[in-house]
Amino acid sequence: MPNSPRATQLTVLEQILVRKRAELLTQRSLVPIEELEKRPRPQRRTFREALESRRPAVISEIKKASPSAGVIAEDFNPSVIAKQYEAAGAAALSVLTDEQFFQGSLDHLQQAREAVNIPVLRKDFTLDRYHLLQASAAGADAILLIVAALSDFDLHDLMAQAEDLQLDALVEVHDEAELDRALAAGAEIIGVNNRNLKTLEVSLDTSLRLAERIPAAVLAVSESGIRTAEDVRRLTEAGYRAFLIGESLMKQADPGLALSSLLKRPAPNAA
Repeated sequence: MPNSPRATQLTVLEQILVRKRAELLTQRSLVPIEELEKRPRPQRRTFREALESRRPAVISEIKKASPSAGVIAEDFNPSVIAKQYEAAGAAALSVLTDEQFFQGSLDHLQQAREAVNIPVLRKDFTLDRYHLLQASAAGADAILLIVAALSDFDLHDLMAQAEDLQLDALVEVHDEAELDRALAAGAEIIGVNNRNLKTLEVSLDTSLRLAERIPAAVLAVSESGIRTAEDVRRLTEAGYRAFLIGESLMKQADPGLALSSLLKRPAPNAA
């Protein structure tokens, strides 16, 4: 019997993971894991403490492109953008390092981190210890673990390994089942992604629906689709203490000025 269209059609996440696993094999052949293990690791900046110290706490994202939006920023300088964000009051940065789908790189992360004093999250599809070691050597203070991309065993294992490397883990979920898995794994920082990774549609209703299921001891982060101060207010009232904001800032000529406007702060004087 012929395959149905659904059986042969991969979701965006599935396409990315196929590419990521192939890329991992290439990277391991070029730089053995034993070499990564020996690389020096910069002094950590505590990601969770930075988020807990601000109200509201914004993780401002640095990314050049995305599968849903294409190229977002033609004039792209991670160091300059990082300084703009820090001056505007960002609690932390998120830097896309995936090359194939987001036109990112670990160099972007290093450039951004060297320009500021706030923590930096490596935003990528973390599947293996190798990815953790890459992040650590590049200076990341935190990594993203996407529940939809990991088995329960791998989620537990990567969380434990991240802790050993002094990397905070932002554990990302999209629905109730994934949230339950994240909580069962002991996640202390949970990000609710408002973007459906199957359709790429975005709705803040995802965060609002899951908010009451997140324990008070867990730091709740709302991700994607946050565009206005009113969005931040609604999500704060629902229980979120931090917000990962990317495209709505990166689409502006001055992302720092856009963040200042969102936070209702005076315009920064970043270099």
